Amino acid sequence: MNDSDAPLRRYYAFYTGCFFAFILVLGVLERYGMPPRWIGYAFLFLTIVLYATIGIMARTSNVAEYYVAGRRIPAVFNGMATGADWMSAASFIGLAGTLYLTGYQGLAYVMGWTGGFVLVALLLAPYLRRFGQYTIPDFLGARYGGNAARLVGVFATVLASFIYVVAQIYGVGVITSRFVGLQFEIGVFVGLAGILVCSFLGGMRAVTWTQVAQYLVLIVAYIAPVAMLSYKFTGVPVPQVMYGQVLQKIETLEHKISNDPAEIDVRRLYVERADAFAARIAGLPESLAEERRVLSVQIENLKSSNARMRDVFALERQRRELPRTPDAARDYWESSMQQAAQRGSELTHHVEPFPGKDEAASATMRLNFITLVFCLMVGTAALPHVLMRYYTTPSVHETRSSVFWSLLFILALYLTAPAYAVFAKYEIYSNLVGSTIAQLPSWLGAWGKVGLVSIEDINHDGILQLAELSLNPDVIVLATPEIAGLPYVISGLVAAGALAAALSTADGLLLTIASALSHDVYYKIFRPHATTQWRLVVSKTLLLVVAVLAAMLASQKPATILFMVAWAFSLAGAAFFPALVLGIFWRRANKAGAISGMVIGLLITLYYMVRVQLDAIPWLGIHGIGMDPWLGIQSTSAGIWGISVGFLTIIVVSLLSPPPDRETRDFVDSIRSPDFYRH
Repeated sequence: MNDSDAPLRRYYAFYTGCFFAFILVLGVLERYGMPPRWIGYAFLFLTIVLYATIGIMARTSNVAEYYVAGRRIPAVFNGMATGADWMSAASFIGLAGTLYLTGYQGLAYVMGWTGGFVLVALLLAPYLRRFGQYTIPDFLGARYGGNAARLVGVFATVLASFIYVVAQIYGVGVITSRFVGLQFEIGVFVGLAGILVCSFLGGMRAVTWTQVAQYLVLIVAYIAPVAMLSYKFTGVPVPQVMYGQVLQKIETLEHKISNDPAEIDVRRLYVERADAFAARIAGLPESLAEERRVLSVQIENLKSSNARMRDVFALERQRRELPRTPDAARDYWESSMQQAAQRGSELTHHVEPFPGKDEAASATMRLNFITLVFCLMVGTAALPHVLMRYYTTPSVHETRSSVFWSLLFILALYLTAPAYAVFAKYEIYSNLVGSTIAQLPSWLGAWGKVGLVSIEDINHDGILQLAELSLNPDVIVLATPEIAGLPYVISGLVAAGALAAALSTADGLLLTIASALSHDVYYKIFRPHATTQWRLVVSKTLLLVVAVLAAMLASQKPATILFMVAWAFSLAGAAFFPALVLGIFWRRANKAGAISGMVIGLLITLYYMVRVQLDAIPWLGIHGIGMDPWLGIQSTSAGIWGISVGFLTIIVVSLLSPPPDRETRDFVDSIRSPDFYRH
């Protein structure tokens, strides 16, 4: 960092100091009786106002400023902005929750996402910065010639980024509905307003400086509660180093829970429930009619015996909620069967790698782990909204430095996530499991209203067994301060950090989608003589339309945050990585090969996702299109097929068709020329 960055350093140091003072003031006010909801409002709305203020102050009507922040962002600050852009709701909210639920298997996300930045540094970022311009489809159009490759790139950019932004807006809805008390669907659109104010007026310039502020908020919010837990349990507030001591205690608790007779009985009951659902599925369509007939008889019997109307209404509700068709019943009962079977399965130990009933099951888990790491690494290196950040630095050297700083800032969170999962699990296993259900803490009911926690006393003993507690992974980070009994101001701080993570990534994604449509389609193809003013008007209009569509889809709660993000990574990796890498390092790659590889890779990935996963999402109304995964590989790793086929297709088609012209080969040489490293 040079002396010209000194004003920026002073500005953000002052901002950080004010943020800490703000936390301290709220902590004092809580001690003197400030209601928790007011604390939630203060954290969420005042931080949104701060981001909006930065966005308004950084407004611009200059095209270069709007698309690439004038290429004047210093490496360290671009690294912070990239860290915020990258550490989405999936990283902040979902990663520790996945590690909590799956233990060792969840490390695939940590390894894949951090390893991906090595690929970015070695294979893509410096060369894309050397090329310049504004978007990834820009590079595809210049490297492969014509508009066909550009249009395929635009479609892939919009598709992958749209799925990703839906996950962010969904996360915003979860945060606002819990900490501000808004209805989930309303919370989604309230968060959307904050996103739009940050990115609408100033484009990449406003997004960049907002993301620097958001990084400072989210990293403090993420580390503070787990550092407090580390001090509580070990006496040392360094969770990244000390969580191993608590992990040993968890192993003891896991052994105790696994051998508890009540726990064993509960899991047996869930297995029996799963078997009952399997019998219903096997008996369709007769079983659906029989289920409806039995409920009708029970309702009539209760009415004739003058039973309590509450009991009658409960049965009538069950009858109304019965699926109307055999296909719908099959999907509904299969989902219920899987949930019951999962609750009835043996406890997975946190440090046990690839647990399975037999060697074949363990091998499948091992294969899924490896393919997921691969897809996340390649997807990281191909995400357009991340790669666009490296267009904003002053030089190629600054770009390389920026990748280093990006990874350093990201590691601050990723090295903390495993500790988060361990401390939360220890709190739940030691203080919650075995408690009387009638006296459970209030946070369970609060998160139950949001739909992320459920409790069922299946054996009616009034005691909570582990299998009777269902936690959505998206709740672990947000609820940990409440689980550990920390002051509510820490809960508000975590919510503000999660909101910063979701908003920062959503800003970058929406800008990427709008830029691809306005710059690569409207300006480059349809109206190359459009004025600067019209280009920005179109970009802002498209940004608004895409944001509203994403919010409408997010309000349907389509899947967990981490699942949606993993799909986006597979799609981006399959569409872009082979074409970008071969376009930079293989002069023989040509337009026919690139277009074929991108289209086929994307289609195969989409096909696999749809056939394996989408019929499991009830609100889509899709039935009967599912298939068994190839080699047992889950839909989150669908990119393994598209990426592999994409590389093969580009190579084969390029070799079977005429080579690129001289101008294209010179272009490849220019971005890898010897003086490359001096810029």
